[in-house]
Amino acid sequence: MLEFFKDYKYFAIVFSILSVIILTTFYNILKVEKPLPIYQPALVNYELVDSTIQHRKKYHKIADFSLINQNGKTITQEDYKDKIYVADFFFTTCQTICPLMTDNMHIVQQKTMNDGDIMLLSHTVTPEIDSVAQLKKYAIEKGVNDAKWNLVTGDKKQIYELARKSYLAVKTDGNGDEYDMIHTENFMLVDKKRQIRGFYDGTKTEDIQRLLEEIEKLKKEYK
Repeated sequence: MLEFFKDYKYFAIVFSILSVIILTTFYNILKVEKPLPIYQPALVNYELVDSTIQHRKKYHKIADFSLINQNGKTITQEDYKDKIYVADFFFTTCQTICPLMTDNMHIVQQKTMNDGDIMLLSHTVTPEIDSVAQLKKYAIEKGVNDAKWNLVTGDKKQIYELARKSYLAVKTDGNGDEYDMIHTENFMLVDKKRQIRGFYDGTKTEDIQRLLEEIEKLKKEYK
């Protein structure tokens, strides 16, 4: 009888060790970090999406573009090739949410300053006002680093279509005027395949922190 309990004791120890190993393995499998979602037009607030693509559920990417930055340089998708970047829409004379958005984008600039994989891209929604000279003045005032952050202007139709057909981020003005836009507080995180991987409220500190964390998470996909 004593020999039986002795053998059972050893069995119980071995079983306990195996149980711990199995449970630890399952825990590690279950806690594997899920990748960031890939946003499609059909999954975004329809007010921010052009009616021609509101049904689209896959294969959405940022379209090719050609715009002019604060230094008068032509900026295209090639300048953002193989980069993760944060995009938004603003205008330099905005006195409501834009100053806070720009301040928060500046925080993102500072936090990613030494990371060559990360860039920023801000599009004006009033290109008729925001000339190259106006953007340059604004860039200097706001501490924009030209190597990392482009403020761009250009053809209003192209900016409108980028806003509503690519970035899924801007409302129309509601009065039927062609290509008029009401910009939102949205920041968009775009991956190296030109896919939208996150939306953030550019006026909220907690969303900026989440954006910075999700930039790091996205970077892991490329390791």
